[in-house]
Amino acid sequence: MPLELNEYLQKVIDRLTERYADSIIDVYQSSGDTFVRIAPEANVDICRYLRNEHHFIYLVDVFGTDRFTSEDRFEVIYNLISLRDRQRIFLKVWLPEENPAIESVTSLWNSANWFERQTYDMFGIRFTNHPDMRRIYMPEDFEYFPLRKEFPLLGIPGSIELPSTTPDIE
Repeated sequence: MPLELNEYLQKVIDRLTERYADSIIDVYQSSGDTFVRIAPEANVDICRYLRNEHHFIYLVDVFGTDRFTSEDRFEVIYNLISLRDRQRIFLKVWLPEENPAIESVTSLWNSANWFERQTYDMFGIRFTNHPDMRRIYMPEDFEYFPLRKEFPLLGIPGSIELPSTTPDIE
């Protein structure tokens, strides 16, 4: 089934696939949004191209998902908006289970800093060349990644010291 994109998004997708033919894996629509799955090594170049050439200047979010598959288990999703043209596009990158890592886009958008740190903290996906790749919610010595599918719903007993629930009375 062919995509039913508006004229602007069709132009963006056409130019993107011409310029990055080897890096575009899939283009599809779901719930009225356009998704482009790209090769991990091309994420910064494609983001820069969309920002500079098609005015996708607003990085709304960067987040991860655990696809829980044996191949390309993790996914990083970039939510980009062109404020000028009132268009949204999602870039998706699949990463392996072992040592998932991708280049940081903080050089393009400062706001990616915290998004990427949160994704690292919850899923263990590293962002290379990130200016401050450390945990944002969990303690630095915490060995687990809470949003991975194998993480128990009730947590791992004794993995983190919790504050006392009994108030100190003097």
